[in-house]
Amino acid sequence: MNFNVQDVKNWLQKTNEQIQENKQYLTKLDQAIGDGDHGINMARGFEEAVETTTKKEYNHVSDIAKDIAMVIMSKVGGAAGPLYGTAFLRFSLSVKGKDPVDYTGLVQGLEDGLTGMKQRGKAKLGEKTLIDVWEPVIEQMKQTDEANPEQIIETAKRAAEKTKETMATKGRASYFKENSIGHIDPGAMSSSYLFLALADVLQGG
Repeated sequence: MNFNVQDVKNWLQKTNEQIQENKQYLTKLDQAIGDGDHGINMARGFEEAVETTTKKEYNHVSDIAKDIAMVIMSKVGGAAGPLYGTAFLRFSLSVKGKDPVDYTGLVQGLEDGLTGMKQRGKAKLGEKTLIDVWEPVIEQMKQTDEANPEQIIETAKRAAEKTKETMATKGRASYFKENSIGHIDPGAMSSSYLFLALADVLQGG
């Protein structure tokens, strides 16, 4: 498996489609335990990222990933912008000089992105954040020598749903304390869309 510039464009496009289709749902999730703007912010930022990268030609995966990071950091409001932006920026640095990126390089890039988000958000697994999806999916991906899209999809969906059982201890949702239990974390749900889109690309979609 090789992950090239066109794959990144497809990944971004499919993630954006998922977010646009579920914008209202993400907003509803965020209204329960946040500011209520996650869907709007993510939809605006990822649409802008698609527009920006569609206009340009890229030779390297690291270059398009960096542009995605810059757009998301500047256009996605709230905590999500810096976190998702950091993930793509660290991914960009991780895959620099690797074209095309093989499966090991892809997983390493995602893991470096996860590490960046943990450092930026001072968060860890189990605190009802997007980390609760990124970490289980990446751990699952590390168990195989090649992509298993069905397992990625299953893990991402299950991990997002599991945040419903968790009490938030980070970000705006932490203000709700015990009342945050019973609600899916909006960042975890948008992260699941990102990994569903990745799985689709890895399936050749």
